[in-house]
Amino acid sequence: MSAVDTDVRLRSAMQLVLLACLPGFLALFWIYGWGVLFNLLLTATGALLTEAALLRLRQRPVRPALNDGSALVSAALLAIALPAQTPWWLPLIAASSAIALGKQLYGGVGRNPFNPAMLGYAVVLLSFPLQMTHWPAPQAPDLGHSLDALFGLGERPDAWAQATVLDGLRQNRSLTIDELFASHPGFGHFAGRGSEWASLAFLAGGLFLLQRKVISWHAPLAMLGSLFLISLFCWNGSGSDSNGSPLLHLLAGSTLLGAFFIVTEPVSGAKTPGGRLLFGAGVGVLVYLLRTWGNYPDGMAFAVLLMNLCVPALDRWGERRQTEAT
Repeated sequence: MSAVDTDVRLRSAMQLVLLACLPGFLALFWIYGWGVLFNLLLTATGALLTEAALLRLRQRPVRPALNDGSALVSAALLAIALPAQTPWWLPLIAASSAIALGKQLYGGVGRNPFNPAMLGYAVVLLSFPLQMTHWPAPQAPDLGHSLDALFGLGERPDAWAQATVLDGLRQNRSLTIDELFASHPGFGHFAGRGSEWASLAFLAGGLFLLQRKVISWHAPLAMLGSLFLISLFCWNGSGSDSNGSPLLHLLAGSTLLGAFFIVTEPVSGAKTPGGRLLFGAGVGVLVYLLRTWGNYPDGMAFAVLLMNLCVPALDRWGERRQTEAT
């Protein structure tokens, strides 16, 4: 396949990924307001400027790299993953770190051993934990108040922020699960209030990518299956020491976004069918362990980055299995 054909296929795939993100993005915009759109504008700006600057520094063509859409996909995933009412500089740092440390440091698109968006997310999560755990409540502020939050103008009302479902579950010491759902304003029917619909929107986008054969089913199914099984095995009902039901873990946090848009990243993920199954299963197990016993309520970014380290071994195992099968 010629380089031109490869570029066309890459650009087409990135466009379909962006299109598949749209339902989930619109759901988050409906839930959290203008901050989601501000995140997207800032991450896109940071990603494209960083990509152009580093390509110039490396004396590489700028326009083809900017046109392939990979930087915009990383920016979109970061915009979705970041809290909606963050100060303006945080999305810029996240996007710049994703492109510089997760992509250009290794030679550009097709050479990155780590998922760029998750690397950028991990950088700001470790560097600015207070801002990264300040999630707004559903039915977020209007445009004026969102601009105030963006530029750090004025005081934020206490009602703007609340613990997420996963954070509330992790910090719970005395309430049963039923009492948490009844008393915690962030809990909805099965997981987070409103965010359940965003998760289902990302599921719809992921199924669209599967139907268009942009991604394969191996990593998403393995990740969701392993997360379901381990959460079912460790679930002890609705007691105060419960770690949450399998349905809660599937619909809460970034589970469905991660299953279809993150673990399927073609460069940093496994290349063989068997390797993809193991990669997805490893991410699912690590997500549960990090959510339940780690210091951060979700854990998707760290789970993916840890499994990125295992990709060479997973692919060697997958190639051996393919050879034995033939």
